[in-house]
Amino acid sequence: MRLFIAINLSDAMKASLINIQNALYDRGVRGNYTSEENLHLTLAFIGEYPNAQPVLDVLSAVTFRPFELSLEGMGRFGDLWWAGMRESVPLTAVVRRIRRALAENGIPFDKKRFSPHITLIRKASGDLPGIAPEPASMTVNTLSLMRSDRGRNGMIYTELGALEADGE
Repeated sequence: MRLFIAINLSDAMKASLINIQNALYDRGVRGNYTSEENLHLTLAFIGEYPNAQPVLDVLSAVTFRPFELSLEGMGRFGDLWWAGMRESVPLTAVVRRIRRALAENGIPFDKKRFSPHITLIRKASGDLPGIAPEPASMTVNTLSLMRSDRGRNGMIYTELGALEADGE
């Protein structure tokens, strides 16, 4: 199973991201656009792992309080274009706790520096136009363990389990 831990986005946040994608498309940007149902913020990419239960067990031990997540800016990693997130101390802290818990329990994950972004287009063509995301925020109450499968028309993401935030 190909696994990752993510924040699934609110409908309002997805709507803002779809508006960005539409604006890019209207400006002639071509590539593999992320479908609305697949828009998410990856916190830890685990990759191929044989059993989801140990990951769910580790995730269940991580604690966090609800926090705000806001879109801010755009950028690219080569031909992968993304929408960025406003700096968030609670987001950085929960990612650190997740990654520490995975490491302490021998679950491998991509150890690249965390750079919060939401992938909008893969294999994008052309120059990144000066488009900014509409203001959009959401309260994060849930972290999800996701499975990724290659489908006929792209990736299919399935939630295998979720961790709810601690109460206020």
